[in-house]
Amino acid sequence: MNEQETQSLRLPFPPVVIGIAGCSGSGKSTLAAELTRTLGGIHFSLDHYYLDLSHLPFSERAHKNFDDPALIESPLLAAHVAALARGEAIDRPIYDFATHTRVAGRTERVTAGAFLIVEGLFSLYYEDLLPLYQLRVYIDTPDPLCYERRLKRDTEERGRTAASVKEQYDATVRPSSLHFVRPSASHADLLLDGGDHLDWKLERVLNALRTKELLTGVGI
Repeated sequence: MNEQETQSLRLPFPPVVIGIAGCSGSGKSTLAAELTRTLGGIHFSLDHYYLDLSHLPFSERAHKNFDDPALIESPLLAAHVAALARGEAIDRPIYDFATHTRVAGRTERVTAGAFLIVEGLFSLYYEDLLPLYQLRVYIDTPDPLCYERRLKRDTEERGRTAASVKEQYDATVRPSSLHFVRPSASHADLLLDGGDHLDWKLERVLNALRTKELLTGVGI
């Protein structure tokens, strides 16, 4: 993309970038989706940036720890969020979770909007992302509630057995959350209780945005 094309794709104002992090089952995706609906923004999940593991046998791919931040292509992620924060468009990878690979030769065009909600386990973990946020949110959810939500999702929506969910949770999900995700709460501007009602969590985020004068002209 040349400079003239880049200029034509820029917004006339910088987007407001919000980072939302929390452990698996914390409620971060639900809050990000509701914020996106309320603000008319873009829900930008880190999950698109998992590394392409097509060079490995499938059996080896399936045993990787996807709760480890090393499995995310963080330099590309940071470059893309920075571009969107400048009001530019990006071509995001398309990830196939069934095969743990990126779809070869295909990307998805994402055009910057007034609000960009960056959501994922490691949204507040990567140092390169932190300066790009106008508001950093961490959802602090007790481990038993995280597990209960993940168990419900994986058994009802993903066809997993309860035994396999528990095995994975104990082996990789919880240890990784303790090592990587929960410590990133120290980077947050706003801590939310994951057990609170969604409406209350949403209102607290909107109030924080108002305090920072980031909702000027939005009418919310």
